[in-house]
Amino acid sequence: MNTEFKKGIIFAFGAYFLWGILPIYWGLIDDIGAFEILAFRIVLSMIFMLLIVVFTKNTTPFKHDIQRLFTNPIQLVAIIVAGYVITINWGTFIWAVTNGHVLQSSLGYYINPLVSILLALIFLKERFNKLEWIAIGLAVIGVLYMTLKIGEFPGISLLLAGSFGVYGLIKKLVPIDAISSITIECIVTAPAGFIYLWYIWHHGSLTFGMNVSSFWLIFSGAVTAIPLILFSAGAKRIPLSLTGFIQYVGPTLMFLIGIFLFKEPFDLDQLITFIFIWVGIIIYSISQYVKIKKDKNPVIN
Repeated sequence: MNTEFKKGIIFAFGAYFLWGILPIYWGLIDDIGAFEILAFRIVLSMIFMLLIVVFTKNTTPFKHDIQRLFTNPIQLVAIIVAGYVITINWGTFIWAVTNGHVLQSSLGYYINPLVSILLALIFLKERFNKLEWIAIGLAVIGVLYMTLKIGEFPGISLLLAGSFGVYGLIKKLVPIDAISSITIECIVTAPAGFIYLWYIWHHGSLTFGMNVSSFWLIFSGAVTAIPLILFSAGAKRIPLSLTGFIQYVGPTLMFLIGIFLFKEPFDLDQLITFIFIWVGIIIYSISQYVKIKKDKNPVIN
């Protein structure tokens, strides 16, 4: 296992760990509307990333990355699309949680790695061995079981999964520095955030002010940007399919936090889904270990 591959795993795991415990943070912000939270999140993320660029002395590489993007219109459009795709993901998740659709949100983040794997097969031509297919099959069974037990079309789940899957694919296809990429994404989406905040302020419906929720909301830029930086850095170093399976760390942490911290109901259907998915992850991890060992110690004919 080379150093860059190890770094990729660490970065990706760090991103999904932080995303997994994110409900604890959003639970502290309960007096502000979902779309107002999203707008502030977009604007504050841009401010935080610009500060990161300055304080890490990345202004020159950042300018070079922007210039390079303008010489490659396809990649420029891809980064702009990535920014708005991840914004759709943020908005959907915040709205779902604040409107009582936590189960669909959880299901969406379980489906998400499967979408990443599908995109890897279609666009990146990644292929899998028998153990990996068994692991994928078990995960699919678990997700389908949960989907059927919900008894409704999981539109929120599919939107969450699809938006983040497309975002991950774009990040894989556009070779640009993680900090530059996230900063540019924040810059291109910030106008939408400013426009919405101006609109609700103009109509007297802005709820941000002197309250505890507003205090915690101030940190949303850092809370949002740091996992994205880690994700971008990881996605460039490891296969998209592996990134997809590491992503199960996120929804599993959310699941455990929901049970033990938020005291949400835990029934047999959730347990069955959980078992299917984690058995799949164990099998997949074994297959990756075997593959890495073979690459490290090739057989000489």
